[in-house]
Amino acid sequence: MNRRQLQVRELGRLNWADSYALQQRLVEQRKQSLIPDQLLFVEHPHTVTMGRNGHASNVLANPEMLRRAGIAYHETNRGGDVTYHGPGQIVGYTIFDLREWKRDVMAFLRALEQVIIDALAHFGIESWREPGATGVWTAQGKICAMGVHISRWVTSHGFALNHTTDLSYFRYIVPCGLAKPVTSMEAFGVRAQRSDVEAALTARLSGTFGQKVTVEELILTETK
Repeated sequence: MNRRQLQVRELGRLNWADSYALQQRLVEQRKQSLIPDQLLFVEHPHTVTMGRNGHASNVLANPEMLRRAGIAYHETNRGGDVTYHGPGQIVGYTIFDLREWKRDVMAFLRALEQVIIDALAHFGIESWREPGATGVWTAQGKICAMGVHISRWVTSHGFALNHTTDLSYFRYIVPCGLAKPVTSMEAFGVRAQRSDVEAALTARLSGTFGQKVTVEELILTETK
């Protein structure tokens, strides 16, 4: 049996609005089966995003404070509450057609969490799920946030793993609406290169979803 294909794109540093526009284009192409499943790796400049289930009270800074701190703000169509993106964070956007896997959103989220858990274990970090909460946790706090959007069984958005993230920026929000600490791989003493972490994530993601990996260079005009 032929394995499904996973096309991996490394976007580098890209602002949130442009990466979202690219996601939307790819989602429409995926719905029409014009492209295979997509995994977009990106690093955003300082950004706060609010999910469709979020509460404004979980943003602790007013717009002027965010502007002075150099933090962009965007409301999104993903699930979940408020989160922070910034340099040193590995964001993975998953554009998957669940009709070719399982038509089960919760199963998809649990599988995505397990991918992160297994990848972190590769680097010596023990992590787990917390009952009633989406994402991945450690003894030092939450290390990976997640939020997805589903349209005609095609997913978008995904996960944000704190690699070498400056955790002080989380002070502007109540992350995911939970008054609990956050942490990073660097806080555990892990010195792995970003490319090595992305490779570990890709291997476990493709293994979980039964995909064959191909890598494609980003064409910058795609975000326009």
